[in-house]
Amino acid sequence: MQENKPVLVVGLGNPGAEYARTRHNVGFMAVVRLAGPDAIWKNEKNARTSSQNIDGRRVIFAMPQTFMNLSGNAVGPLMAFYKIPLENLIVIHDEMDLPIGKMREKIGGGSAGHNGIKSIDRAVGNEYRRIRIGIGHPRELGLAMSPADWVLGKFTDAQMQDVGKVIDDINLF
Repeated sequence: MQENKPVLVVGLGNPGAEYARTRHNVGFMAVVRLAGPDAIWKNEKNARTSSQNIDGRRVIFAMPQTFMNLSGNAVGPLMAFYKIPLENLIVIHDEMDLPIGKMREKIGGGSAGHNGIKSIDRAVGNEYRRIRIGIGHPRELGLAMSPADWVLGKFTDAQMQDVGKVIDDINLF
């Protein structure tokens, strides 16, 4: 991470009240929680953003408003506008291959079929930090449900508590 440049923390999700609390929106939930209750949000470059100073570093939190599959259409312009190097990009997203309450991080790699990640990779490359928050898989829970229906389903209250604990464990630096 380049110390003298801003950090862009992008949470992936879909805009609109109908997607609130859905598994696919765990990235939005994370950036809202990380930005804190006093964050001031504005619209810019196809995203909702909030800029803050954290530990002496400028951190821009962003929620693309382009819908998940077009996330790169917001991330690319934000990176160009704020002159953010790829190593200062952090993307937080849902991961079906992890159980609810688990989190994994990696830099680079493939998309594992995640369309939001594919879109960002096409827009800016793939050597950025990814924080994957587990949403579980319907198959693991014995549910006969398509992955698309699963990710657009809503978390239960108990699952939201588990997700909140995971988000609280995120260390940006």
